[in-house]
Amino acid sequence: MEREKKSKSGFLKGALWIAIGGFTAKVVGALYRIPLTNLIGGRGLGLYQLVYPVYCLLLTVSATGIPSSIAKLTAERIEKDEGKSVFKTAMKLFLWIGAFGAGLMALFAPILAKAQGSKEVLGGYFALAPSVFLVSAISVFRGWFQGKNNMFPTAASEVVEQVVKVVFGLFFAYVFRDNVAKAVVFLLLSVSLSELVTVFLMLFFYRREKRKGKSENDGGRVAMKSILRLSIPVTFSSILLPASGLLDSVLAPRLLGVYATDAVTLFGLFSGGAVTVINLPVSICYGIAAASVPSVASVASVAQEKKGVRRRIFFALGITILVSAPCALGLYFFAEPVAKIVFRNLSGAELSTLTALIKAFSVSALTLSCVQTLSACLTAQGKPQYSALSMLIAITVKTATYAVILRDPKISVLGLAYATNVCYLVAFVLDLVYNLYVSRKPKTKGERTDYDYHHRLGRGERGFDGAR
Repeated sequence: MEREKKSKSGFLKGALWIAIGGFTAKVVGALYRIPLTNLIGGRGLGLYQLVYPVYCLLLTVSATGIPSSIAKLTAERIEKDEGKSVFKTAMKLFLWIGAFGAGLMALFAPILAKAQGSKEVLGGYFALAPSVFLVSAISVFRGWFQGKNNMFPTAASEVVEQVVKVVFGLFFAYVFRDNVAKAVVFLLLSVSLSELVTVFLMLFFYRREKRKGKSENDGGRVAMKSILRLSIPVTFSSILLPASGLLDSVLAPRLLGVYATDAVTLFGLFSGGAVTVINLPVSICYGIAAASVPSVASVASVAQEKKGVRRRIFFALGITILVSAPCALGLYFFAEPVAKIVFRNLSGAELSTLTALIKAFSVSALTLSCVQTLSACLTAQGKPQYSALSMLIAITVKTATYAVILRDPKISVLGLAYATNVCYLVAFVLDLVYNLYVSRKPKTKGERTDYDYHHRLGRGERGFDGAR
């Protein structure tokens, strides 16, 4: 009982730290856009956006699945007093992957710049490439600390990362305000500088932890394939939503364009307006998802602790609902004031459309937050492939749904909101069912867990596949 109370207290503290850090970083980032736009104008932002999506795609591949998978493995081994070996293996693995991603970006920079018809962004690709490498290292640090149920380094690093980027970015934008192309290159360089500062910050936290004697003994080796087996499905799941957004950007305007002359504007109000607003409470709930991984993973590998796993899953889900449900209700009842505050330049028909979209889409603030938490719980139990599968099914249902209802002029762009609501509801139900199934499934005789496998390797025995 005492252990459970301590776990809940640590869970809430960790979730709060990450929520504060993430929200602060988003506010700083949002405020950054105002003076930046004044300094480099629309053309500068356009050049910036040519490079940034490529960077985001490479980051998704090289870094997205790292924190949760490292947190799961670290929490498992801390339970058995074998935590540090995860960090060393993961850092080695993902530094190589990050270096490959950075090299890939630099190698294809001339081709990408030429394909985009803007040689001015070539320097931007080179300036941003080191970030892919640096973020991989940062993600390993964050995952390791999260696995130790220490969320402060993640929260602090997110804020510092954003503040450094803003300070350098505004400085460069001001200095090179008369040369927009040069300003954009240095703006992208400010991203790399912010990641470099963050690496040093995380290194400071790591060494401080070591000096306090809180870092575990090396224990047994952790095979790289164990980390990849967890991180690849998480990465695949993360790629699905952006890929779905790309598909939507092709299909939805065409379907709307059959009867609407402003199809692109309508789609922009949904994807750039309503989605942005709904993601605000979801980003706050990310802290709960991050804290769920070590909380659930610490008991998931022990057969006698299956009830404890279920308790922690439902506790995390309950806290998520407690936070996101009032946000969803607030967005529904105060959709118009929210739209006016976030998008002050909109008025007339566009404001009315965005208000209707936020109202129709508000329920997704609840369901997507829950999906986020339940997906983290599946990762904590070593089954991230289930959340990837549920999201794939959900996106397929969404696409099929709006392909039908967008044809109705009376529904119009609201059909996208309805279809996406269905998407997250399907993902929520499937993730919940998968969590119940996995957490209730008893550990059968002879069942081989990741921990069993690597514990044997650490003692110098042969693994189940014959490896030493």
